Amino acid sequence: MPRLIATLLVLMIAGPAWSQGLGNPAALREAAPAIYRAKFDTSKGIFVVEVHRDWAPNGADRFYNLVKNGFYDNARFFRVIGGFMVQFGINGDPKISAVWREARIKDDAVRVSNARGTITFATAGPDTRTTQVFINFADNNGLDQQGFAPFGQVVSGMNVADSLYSAYGEGAPRGHGPDQGRIQREGNAYLTAEFGKLDYVRKATIAR
Repeated sequence: MPRLIATLLVLMIAGPAWSQGLGNPAALREAAPAIYRAKFDTSKGIFVVEVHRDWAPNGADRFYNLVKNGFYDNARFFRVIGGFMVQFGINGDPKISAVWREARIKDDAVRVSNARGTITFATAGPDTRTTQVFINFADNNGLDQQGFAPFGQVVSGMNVADSLYSAYGEGAPRGHGPDQGRIQREGNAYLTAEFGKLDYVRKATIAR
């Protein structure tokens, strides 16, 4: 009996994110619907992303599982470059970031251009996409040839995306904005302390 009680206490302390399965990326592989919408309630308002699985099936599936299981909740828009794009997708809890850092998915072919309003996974090279995504502020066609495959587009609230706080600029070490390595290691505690004006996702949900 004491062992059962101890186990229940551990599960309670682990928190809702772990209970939703975010601690095990391999378990979150549900195939996404052919078309679905994700609603992002942010500190600046609401925007809605419509995802088309035939544009980039691997990316669409990963995004669906992340949104459905609360990965983006409380995540900061940590890289906002006016006239270019806004990037987000590092979880605010370093424990969750750690298990997703190497949870890579295979590349998708680029079937749709990186036009204004499209959303695309960030990548560090072939087959390295994990959780970070960006929304294009402009027609960034040059990204197409680099293998960045859009999987959806903002269908309402693009003005909200446009208004996200951008004064910190490019991230360190190239700029004075947040250091991605420190976000991974220290989470929202680092961003709140040193980049407190960043906007963030209050809640992301799959729209019904």
